[in-house]
Amino acid sequence: MDATYLILGLGAFFAGCVDAVVGGGGLIQIPLLFTTFPTQGTATLFGTNKLASVVGTSSAAWRYARRIAVPWKVVAPAALAAGAGSWIGARAVAYFPPAALRPVMLALLIAVALYTFVRKDFGVRPDASASPSDPWRRAVFIGAGVGFYDGFFGPGTGSFLIFLFVRALNWDFLRASVAAKIVNMVTNVAAIGFFVSHGEVLWRVAAVMALCNLCGAQLGSGLALRHGAPFVRRAFLLVACVLIVRFALDTFRI
Repeated sequence: MDATYLILGLGAFFAGCVDAVVGGGGLIQIPLLFTTFPTQGTATLFGTNKLASVVGTSSAAWRYARRIAVPWKVVAPAALAAGAGSWIGARAVAYFPPAALRPVMLALLIAVALYTFVRKDFGVRPDASASPSDPWRRAVFIGAGVGFYDGFFGPGTGSFLIFLFVRALNWDFLRASVAAKIVNMVTNVAAIGFFVSHGEVLWRVAAVMALCNLCGAQLGSGLALRHGAPFVRRAFLLVACVLIVRFALDTFRI
């Protein structure tokens, strides 16, 4: 059992580091949990993952917010919409198989990665004159849609949020990452509220993973703040490519 906690802790640390920079921590934690506890129900493992993740996400959001100006008039409505979407998504887990989303997510990830790769200045040097006149409305739609996905399935939530904030709101990658952490924190809390109320969490496992995730998040957020938007863009592309491979393997059972 000690070796199991060591593996889970190391995985959570790495997940927290990656997630703090560009999202995608669920790509590491969820498969790890399913491999370690193959007999546990899907909702139980999703709830455990959320409880472990929210600690690291919250710490990264706090650290970012102390260093970077957060556009709260845009981020707050997005976070509220995302919280509602996440709670609804968590309820939907009991009625629909999350695996049904894999082909759709795979296609979206490929499109996102290609777009970001081709547009070399995307999210690095945004043009202020191209900013939308109704950013909060766009943010609400983004928050509600991605929030539902996070509660229902989860992997890549932070990456989708960052891409959409850069594309729809004309932010740089670093500011988008800050906003994504805040919104993702709220979606995790909302999903946890559902899972915990139904008694579907492995508490001891979640506590160990949460502590390790917190340590990883501090390292990741420090790297992002030190190296700025270009570093976050490169990390985003790397995580997007890993997500594509993972979703392809799961979708086509390679």
